[in-house]
Amino acid sequence: MSSSSVPMPAAPISQAVPVNSHTEWDLLEEVIVGRADHACVPEWHVAIEATMPKKHHTFFKTHGGRPFPAELLAAAARELDGLCARLTSEGVTVRRPDPVDWSVPFSTPAFGPTPGLYGAMPRDVLLVVADEIIEAPMAWRCRYFESRAYRRLVKEYFHAGARWTAAPKPELGDATFRDDLTGGEFDVYADRSATTEAEPVFDAADFCRVGRDIFCQVSQVTNRFGIAWLARHLGPGYRVHVLPFDDPNAMHIDASFVPLAPGRLLINPARVTAETLPAMFRSWEILVAPEPTVPDSHPFYFTSKWLSVNVLSLDEKRVVVEAAEQPMIDLLKHHGFEPIPVPFRNFGSLGGAFHCATADVRRRGTLESFF
Repeated sequence: MSSSSVPMPAAPISQAVPVNSHTEWDLLEEVIVGRADHACVPEWHVAIEATMPKKHHTFFKTHGGRPFPAELLAAAARELDGLCARLTSEGVTVRRPDPVDWSVPFSTPAFGPTPGLYGAMPRDVLLVVADEIIEAPMAWRCRYFESRAYRRLVKEYFHAGARWTAAPKPELGDATFRDDLTGGEFDVYADRSATTEAEPVFDAADFCRVGRDIFCQVSQVTNRFGIAWLARHLGPGYRVHVLPFDDPNAMHIDASFVPLAPGRLLINPARVTAETLPAMFRSWEILVAPEPTVPDSHPFYFTSKWLSVNVLSLDEKRVVVEAAEQPMIDLLKHHGFEPIPVPFRNFGSLGGAFHCATADVRRRGTLESFF
């Protein structure tokens, strides 16, 4: 069959370049913002134990496979709507994934049945590099079909001219996970990761873009096989750097290492210091994040209180930040940024903040080298 005989849907997007993103700070024009609807607590598994705060293990063991409390999801949804409204007021086009009932269990030949997780964190699922959308091969079984919430949008971007790639779908069978690490013996830097190297797995949120340089970490959900696959897929036009952090239970780079603008980097001092960064950052201005103000009693089930670092740059000056984190707001102002405070702590109980809750589809920039 010739290509001319294949019917193609009409492209509903008018932009000449529907997908274009090279950095974390170029002017943001279009973004996907997640949904909290029907989110479920992940079932207990070694991959969950390796990453979740110990004080919340009982919560996961007790409630795994069930929906999150309705009042939490309602509060998170209100905050997401508030974020969408603020982004729109700042001139950003906002897109949303489709609602999915994540409580419906599914099975594969390797595992199941298990319910899903949520469509709240597009940054985990979709990695945008230049004009390409890459679906991540995520390591948590409950996230196996999470990309379906974004399928309508991704097809729309493809028909408008974007490239669309799905990384190799992992089996996530028993060979993908360690069964001999329990009781807090996890350490991704000491060969004690929950995931093995049996197949490539990664979460897109373990990578960040600085033009031709892509920075990432090996984590409890991203293995070296996955990083190697992505590096080879991107080809010689990109340099993929693996960074070490003081985080044995690592999961996602964007609460540790956040490029804010050319030559300007925000770091989490609990996991990285200016001295431990690669020499290529010696000429950069390093902003050290202040101690977060969120109370220890706040139920951040998935994360530490350092979600305060998980900010979203709209351009080289404007940065969306948690409204209650005044020290972070003051730090950004002191360094010449324009903080945009938005309340988001209820959403944080689902495991992310502004960077996690979004996936930038289009930023006004070109591919450059900053080193």
